[in-house]
Amino acid sequence: MPKSIVIRNLDDEVAFKIRLRAARHGRSMEAEVREILKLTALAEPGGDFWERAAKLRMATREAVQTPAEALLRESREER
Repeated sequence: MPKSIVIRNLDDEVAFKIRLRAARHGRSMEAEVREILKLTALAEPGGDFWERAAKLRMATREAVQTPAEALLRESREER
């Protein structure tokens, strides 16, 4: 069953931006806020992280890996 909420003390600038966004999408402010809430609530937390991590692993799989201790030693020797 659909629920209703009331949002009080909405900043004027935020309301204006939502009104502009709603107009761009051909929706009422209420419909736009509903869409924003739906997209935000249904977004999988961290969902993009694993996809980006996999892409990064693929992009760097042939890269030469330098151990941290070698980098530290090199840094110290430069001083």
